[in-house]
This record gives sequence, C-alpha cells and structure tokens, in this order.
Amino acid sequence: QVQLVESGGGLVQPGGSLRLSCTASGFPFGLYAMSWYRQFPGKERELVARISVGSIPNYAGSVEGRFTISRDNAKNTVYLQMNSLKAEDTAVYYCRRTGTNNWGQGTQVTVSS
Repeated sequence: QVQLVESGGGLVQPGGSLRLSCTASGFPFGLYAMSWYRQFPGKERELVARISVGSIPNYAGSVEGRFTISRDNAKNTVYLQMNSLKAEDTAVYYCRRTGTNNWGQGTQVTVSS
C-alpha cells in the first residue's frame, strides 16, 4: 500500500523559512520522480517543484530561487526547503508520486505576521 506522509508545515512570519518533509512507503522510492504541489482555497492544486530520479529539480516560476526540492533515497523522503516566505505562499502543500494518483494528506503552511 502506497503511503505518503507530509510534515513540517506551520505558521511562520514573512521572510521566514520552513522545511517540509514527505516520507514514502509501499513502492521503490528511488525509481520515481517526486513532486510538491500546493492548493490555495477555492483553487486547483498547482505544481511547486519536481525532482527527477536523478535529483534534477524543476520549479514553478513563483518559487524559483526561494524554494529547494531535494530527496534522500536512503530515507525514502523528499524535502521542500522554503525560504523568504511570503504571505502568498500560504496554502496546503502536498507531495505526490509524480505521474500517479498517489498523494499525501497535505500540510498547512501559513505565512503571516
């Protein structure tokens, strides 16, 4: 059974940082690209970042230079380091096994003073 469990969300002030983690089980993690998405209230989920099997990252333009996606195959975990956070980054963040319907439960990130 595939499971993706996110953690690390919370409340942070503008300009602050958070690191999200997503730990996977039930599939050969190292053989799959992984992605982070976010969803604003009333909107569709949007891609934030993706990391390939070979750890090549891609980012949405809105987060380029502020967010960093990485993976640790030994820990079956993908990370999203978020720096210089803005109020408009407030959303629920989800990890996904890329190209599948496997999603985590989501973690809330709130950027507010």
